[in-house]
Amino acid sequence: MMQVLALLPGGEEDQLQALPAMAALAEQQSAQLHVVCPARAANIWTLLPAVEHCIPFAFDQRWSLADWTNLLGNVREPDFQASLNLSTDWSIDLLLSLTHIPMRVASGGFSATERVEQQTPGWRGQALAAWLQPLGMHCDADAYRLPLPQSALTEARASLPQGNGPALLLAPGAVVGGWSPEDWRELVEAMGQAVPSVRLLWLAGEVEEPAGVQRCQVATVLAEAAAVASVDVVLTDEPRLAQLAVLTGTALVAAGMEAPHRLPQRDVIKPLPPLSQLRPKEVLQALAT
Repeated sequence: MMQVLALLPGGEEDQLQALPAMAALAEQQSAQLHVVCPARAANIWTLLPAVEHCIPFAFDQRWSLADWTNLLGNVREPDFQASLNLSTDWSIDLLLSLTHIPMRVASGGFSATERVEQQTPGWRGQALAAWLQPLGMHCDADAYRLPLPQSALTEARASLPQGNGPALLLAPGAVVGGWSPEDWRELVEAMGQAVPSVRLLWLAGEVEEPAGVQRCQVATVLAEAAAVASVDVVLTDEPRLAQLAVLTGTALVAAGMEAPHRLPQRDVIKPLPPLSQLRPKEVLQALAT
């Protein structure tokens, strides 16, 4: 069985965007994956069973020589056949040069044995397919759907408000300059008037939900993904929730994510300006279309 080391800097959004490519690698090569990523985003890789080990490393943040040495020990011990390095840090380049990995794929650096020459423009999830080409593999990231256990989906659907109307998940993130509670209350009231049968859920950490909205309780990223997959539409300015909607094929209205590399182009995905630039009636119009 092929063992592959993937070095993936970035937060939860970046890790979720990398998930289709890693899933394709695991499927097409029956590969076991070891992922190096920041500790704050390591829980994302519990969604992909092919990830055997997730190794925390700070990448662009402050790290000590002991951190680097520990990482070197972790990546030298297994018998990796290939590595995918998305970091441009010279210290990671040096680290890989000290391993015995025969195929080292990167966009540059002296340790690379295979160079990624051309990246697909647009959504980063598809752009990462370029890292698989030197391994003779392909990836249709937009067609990928996150496989979720039936038990998690059943539990999420059982938690939906009763009724037959469309289920809408409201998931405000911790974005500076986002909506006030009054703005969310106005949207909820307008939604109730426009679609009386609508079932509204609230997924927003410690932020209190508006009246008439049922709070969605999740304890893990798997439960969060199942909650997203169980509704009809997600409205959010939280990047993690937006990417989970993308990976589960759920209709999405995503505020503050207009940059083309953040979301794929689909009829059911509507990127909007930040909520601070929008009024509830404008968001309601986006939800209605």
